[in-house]
Parts: sequence; C-alpha cells; structure tokens
Amino acid sequence: MKKSTSQEIKEFLSKPMFDEKVILSKDSSWPKISIVTPSYNQGMFLERTILSVLNQNYPNLEYILIDGGSTDGSVEIIKKYEKYLTYWVSEKDTGQSEALNKGFARTTGHFIGWQNSDDIYLSGSFHKAAELFKENPNVDIIFGNRLDVDEQDNIIGESRFTPFTVVGHWYEGMALSNQSTFWRKTLFLKVGMINPQFHLAMDYEFFLRAGLRGAEFKRVPYFWGAIRRHKDAKTGNPASVAMKKGYEKECNIIDKLYGRKTYLNCPLKIYSFLRRILFYFLQADWDYIFKGLKRRIQMNLGKQKGSI
Repeated sequence: MKKSTSQEIKEFLSKPMFDEKVILSKDSSWPKISIVTPSYNQGMFLERTILSVLNQNYPNLEYILIDGGSTDGSVEIIKKYEKYLTYWVSEKDTGQSEALNKGFARTTGHFIGWQNSDDIYLSGSFHKAAELFKENPNVDIIFGNRLDVDEQDNIIGESRFTPFTVVGHWYEGMALSNQSTFWRKTLFLKVGMINPQFHLAMDYEFFLRAGLRGAEFKRVPYFWGAIRRHKDAKTGNPASVAMKKGYEKECNIIDKLYGRKTYLNCPLKIYSFLRRILFYFLQADWDYIFKGLKRRIQMNLGKQKGSI
C-alpha cells in the first residue's frame, strides 16, 4: 500500500464509490470488521468520515454510529446513509467515552476499529487489516501510520510509529493512533473497554492498559488513517490551551494509576527517545528524523522563551 496523496484522499471522499451489493451482502467468507464512530456536532466533516468507511467496499462490514444529540445537521447526514449502518442513535450522553462503550457493546465483528466523526480511514485499509490478522493469529492489535489533514483534506503532516512497547508509550507519548488501528474483539475480554473516567486521554489509557495486560501488538508500515487538524478538533488543536492542560492532567492521573512515576523516569525517557531515533535510522527515514528533531528544538526554544 503506497501512501495516499492529497488529491487521492479528496477523490476517495468526494462521493459514494462503494458497491451497494457488496456493502449489504454481509459475506461471511470474510471476517467481520466492526467500526464505531462517536459523533457530536461535526457535521462539516461527518459525511467524509462515513464515506471513508463505506468506500472501503468491504464485504462484511458492521458500522455503528453513536451521536450525542447533535444539533448541527449531523443527524440528517446520518439518515442519508442509515441503510448501510448496522445501528445508529442520536441521544445525549456524557461524552466520547460513553459513546464509544455504547458502540463497542453492540459490536459482533471479529475485528474492531474506532474512527472519530472528523477523522478518516484511507483507501484499502480494511482489506489489508483483515489479511494481516489472518497471517498473524496471535496478534491482538495491528496499527499503521497516520496522516494529518486539514479541513480540505490536504496532507499537512504525518506520524510514523515504531513497534509498540509500554515504556515507549509511557515516555514518548502515544505509540499508536486510533485512526489507524484495529484490534480483535477478544481484546475486550482481556482488558475491558474504554475507561469512562477519562474524556481526553481515553485512548492513551486503553492502549497502555492493553500493553500492561499482555496484549500482542503489531506495527505495519502502511498509512491506514488520518487525523483532521481544525480549530474545533477535540485533540490536536495547539490553540486550545485548556484542552491541552486537561489532556496532560488526565495523563498524569493515568501515569500515577499504573505506577509510572519512579526514580527511573529520566533514564527511561532518554532510552525511549534513543530507541525511536534508532528505529528511524534503521528504516532510513532520514527526512522524518530531521523533521522530528527540528520540531523538538523549536518546542524547547518556545518553552525557554515562555519562561523568560
């Protein structure tokens, strides 16, 4: 799978391209993939999210959409595609974590994915994920790389992940992204679902918990999804100081909950950083290394200026 271009993404999301007979066939010769989309007032992007799922043209798809009572036209968009949805509802809830758990509780697929209502899957990701799970029967979670796109679906960045370790996830930040991750339904039996205590760092906690409880992760070099950077995004919005502080506060609670805060913090952080750099060197990802180092230097300089 080659990395999509901005133009290819725009074309993929521009209109329904799926074969209705394929989508509705529920062909049991293919493993069922269940996708859950939590939604709330993202009508500007929701249709593109839905199309990124349906346009996979996957023959055994279960698509569940949980809306939190949107008032921006999202419900009308959902109704437009309800024929292809296994289940949907629009009702008030306590937030994204509750919506996700509502959806996950209804899934019956072999493999699960979670896509936010402003983010997207990239073409071909479902078929490739199903193929890889078949080839790796002992793996619980498979994740790929992720693109960043703007409001018009232009690529503005990317995240190339390294093989998952708990230490790396703890000390280098999110080691994978829900936008490009799938897992076996049986993982819920091992680790449970989303912790409703968390509303911003619930993905960080979920994958950390999975790693601590022995889940098998597999990283693949394909770009499977994209996160959308926009002014109203719940995450990834540099302008939202309150949101960032809230996320950091939840991460601190999670770290204390699972015992991260030890005298080994500093050496483990250095180890995690060097491990990541070594991986990129071995992959010959020179451009990504230089971009990452430049970004870190700029961030540190910004912090220093802010403290003067």
